Amino acid sequence: MALKNQLTGMLGVYLTAAELTAKGFIVSPTSRSAFGADLLVTDQRCQNAWSVQVKTNWDAKPYWLLSQHAEKLKSESHIYVFVNIRGKNPLDRPDYLVVRSREVAENVSREVAKSSRRGAEGGSVWYSFPRIAKPKTSEGWEIFGNPNPPDSVEARTPSADQG
Repeated sequence: MALKNQLTGMLGVYLTAAELTAKGFIVSPTSRSAFGADLLVTDQRCQNAWSVQVKTNWDAKPYWLLSQHAEKLKSESHIYVFVNIRGKNPLDRPDYLVVRSREVAENVSREVAKSSRRGAEGGSVWYSFPRIAKPKTSEGWEIFGNPNPPDSVEARTPSADQG
């Protein structure tokens, strides 16, 4: 079971990287042991950069599991991409939901299991992001903006302006 979960997570990361690359962004996966970020993303002029945490479900569920740090891990440049892989064929386009980390932090659902595996009271604590917390009007990729923004004034040199 652990291997399937790990493979599902990896598939979600690479599908998200492919989606962002197809949209024109520069994407690099991080080490799988990197805290809080599965992907590093920038626009083509390196004017904007984001860290991306990907959470993946193999089939559509009304939530995605999170780490206990999700309530505190928030910044303007940190984005979550929630992925639902649909059906049995992993080549079918999954459902995506792109959400700012502050929205995730504000909507973390915390649940204590009734008992642990060993039968003790007060089992594990589960953190999740409920699907209903973000009604889907779009997938949310617009959060990343334009992958090819115009040159900034600071980046221009006198020789480039005279061209």
